[in-house]
Amino acid sequence: MSPAARSVAASGVVLAMILAAAATLTARDRWYPRSPAETRELYVTSGDTVGRLALGFDGALADLYWIRAIQHYGRDRRSLTYAGRYELLHPLIDITTTLDPFFSTAVQFGALFLSEPLPMGPDRLDLGIAMLEKGLRAEPTRWQYAQYLGFLHYWHSGDRQEAGRQFARAAAMPGAPIWLKPLAAEMFIDGGDRTTARTILESLAQSEEPWIRDLAQRKLRELGSS
Repeated sequence: MSPAARSVAASGVVLAMILAAAATLTARDRWYPRSPAETRELYVTSGDTVGRLALGFDGALADLYWIRAIQHYGRDRRSLTYAGRYELLHPLIDITTTLDPFFSTAVQFGALFLSEPLPMGPDRLDLGIAMLEKGLRAEPTRWQYAQYLGFLHYWHSGDRQEAGRQFARAAAMPGAPIWLKPLAAEMFIDGGDRTTARTILESLAQSEEPWIRDLAQRKLRELGSS
C-alpha cells in the first residue's frame, strides 16, 4: 500500500472511530441516562487544545460539541436541580466556535443562549456579546452578527445608543438589508442622540426606495416638530 493510500485509510479509521463514539454516547444517553453529577464534567476546556487533538476533523468535533452545548442548555433550562447554572455552556460553545470559526449557527444561537436572563439562561450578556465579536473577527463583514449585537443591547442591556451603533455597523456591511439604517436611526432617537439620527435620516431621505425615502422624510418632520 502506498503512503498516500495508508494516509487515507488512517484518516478513514479515525473518522469512523469518532462517528462510532458519537453513536455510542447517543445510545447510552437514551437507554442509560446519566446522573446529574456525570453531566457536569468537561475535561478539556480549551478549543485550541481540542483542535490539536482533532487530527484534522475539526468540523466533525465542532458538530459534536455544539450538540452537547444544546443538550446542556436544554437540560439546565428544564431541570429544577440545575436551573440557572449553565456552567458548561460557555466552554462548550467557545470550543465549538474555536474548532469551526465559521459555524454561524453556533455563534448566533450561542450568543442568544448565553445572554438569556435567569432562569432561562445564564444571564451572561457579556459572554454573548463576546461570542458575536469573536464571530466578527473571523468574518468581519457578516452583517448578521452586528445585527444580533444590536438586538442583544435592545433586549437585554437597554442601551439604545449602543443598539443604534451596532445596527449602523451592520448596515454598513456588504449585502446588509436597507431597513437596518432606519432601525439604527430609531434607536438613536430613543437613546437621545438626535444629531446622529438626523444624519442617518437625511441620507435616507435621498434613497431611491420610495418607502425608505418617505419614512425618512416623515421621521425628519417629527424630529423638527419635537
